[in-house]
Amino acid sequence: MSDTTALDQATAMIEKAWDRPIEALESLAVRRPAEDPLLRSAMHIRSTLVVSNDAVAVHQDRLHALTRSGHVPAFYDLERITSSAVDLRVAQAESRAALQAISHVIEAREAAATADRAPAVRLAQAAVARSAHAPRALGQPPDQPAPSAAVGPPVAATGPRR
Repeated sequence: MSDTTALDQATAMIEKAWDRPIEALESLAVRRPAEDPLLRSAMHIRSTLVVSNDAVAVHQDRLHALTRSGHVPAFYDLERITSSAVDLRVAQAESRAALQAISHVIEAREAAATADRAPAVRLAQAAVARSAHAPRALGQPPDQPAPSAAVGPPVAATGPRR
């Protein structure tokens, strides 16, 4: 089993995405939260991961102490072993969820950066795609634009529907 904790993984993910050391990112997230709200979110999730990481370490140490080599657990220790194992699983699940949340924040940041690069190009491509599929009225020459679609709710039909 590797010694890399979820906190280490989160730190590496954040440092790679923002291309700065975590210490610099921590101060940026606190001093200027409005400049990069996604960084602030990632750092906030990372701070909850610090707590989960500590809980994982505590529960692992407790389990190791209760199940050490050459030690036969007493009957009353079985409940503590079981509850420690459950608590460890919960803390590990919280850590995995936090890692997943950080990866979603990073994906959102990358998507926003891509979208900000060329919104005019995307709009132009969408307009061309729409105009290519627009139906033409019968007898309308191809060089004239297609009539615009009506905007609004459709007119209600008279009479009951069955």
